[in-house]
Amino acid sequence: MNTMLSSTELEKIAKGYDPVPERSYSINTECYRNPKFLQIEQQQIFHKSWQFLCHEEKLREPGSYVAADIQGQSIFAARDQEGQLRAFYNVCKHRGHELLSGEGQTRSITCPYHAWVYDLNGSLKRARRSETIENFDINAICLNQVKIETFCHLVFVNLDQNASPLAEQTQNLETEIKKYAPDIGELTFAHRLTYRIKANWKAVVDNFLECYHCPVAHKDFCSLVEMDTYKVTTHGIYSSHMAKAGRSDNKAYAIEDATVTDHAVWYLWPNMTLMRYPGRGNFMVWRFYPVNENETYEVFDFFLETDEPNEAELEAIKFIDDVLQPEDISLVESVQRGMQTPAFEQGRYLIDPSGSGMSEHAVHHFHGLVLDAYRQACQQ
Repeated sequence: MNTMLSSTELEKIAKGYDPVPERSYSINTECYRNPKFLQIEQQQIFHKSWQFLCHEEKLREPGSYVAADIQGQSIFAARDQEGQLRAFYNVCKHRGHELLSGEGQTRSITCPYHAWVYDLNGSLKRARRSETIENFDINAICLNQVKIETFCHLVFVNLDQNASPLAEQTQNLETEIKKYAPDIGELTFAHRLTYRIKANWKAVVDNFLECYHCPVAHKDFCSLVEMDTYKVTTHGIYSSHMAKAGRSDNKAYAIEDATVTDHAVWYLWPNMTLMRYPGRGNFMVWRFYPVNENETYEVFDFFLETDEPNEAELEAIKFIDDVLQPEDISLVESVQRGMQTPAFEQGRYLIDPSGSGMSEHAVHHFHGLVLDAYRQACQQ
């Protein structure tokens, strides 16, 4: 498939988009429907952005490792015996077999195919029968590294060797997160929710970034937060979504004896949300992975004070799984179907000058980042 973007194609997607959200139209739905744009996004967005791997607890000890698929690329991260954290493409330099799977502890890496052995620093230690090969230099063979960074006690990787550090790209985000979640480093993985959604990944992000739809489609959610305190602020590659917990009879956010009383959420470019909900100490990482142009795989990880949710946390998880997610999934799948018709190509953003959660300025901000990536593709 041709993944070059022409200036004509870019002009169609960007037509009507204005840097000023109050006078702007949204981007054209062609980029939600045409598989060519997902190919461009894989190259220009996902393979050049920081992607969440795990909480640092998984890689805290020497010898610990985590293997994962990062946007179609098999990688693993490991901490060596000297305490250095590194990430590599998860592929043997002999015949290309994957080296590790899952997570665990090891002192070295042995390929399951022909038993080549690597050190956790990526260097080749042993290759069976290589002494019979002419000009075989074991010291010249090393696994290909991937950029890795620990940010707010969360481990991220980036396939782009020229990428600047996540802490540098996000400016004040680390300060914000640690203000609302100072205990994030002590939390532990406790639960995961996953979903397959019949909608483009951008439609899923769009829906998350505004609460203009909340009084219509999420009446229960509106009872959980004080909507008049809901504020959304956009920054470089992230946006902040903040509100105080409500004081209704809805028990999904129980705030009696709670140590956390804020609903603090951050969208992080391109496909991630970070959350702190009212209750005990907690943190959530929510990712949206494109399967194809019409489908998204969603992963929602909960990090809590203990590896077993308490009664209030189980109630919150149940609310997300039984109420909030089905509502949102129904919305975005309907939007995706609507985008398949010739009747809708773009719309207007509804903007609240006060920056409330009822405003769609964060959607406009996200679309601007998408267009920036398309412009990069057009220049190549």
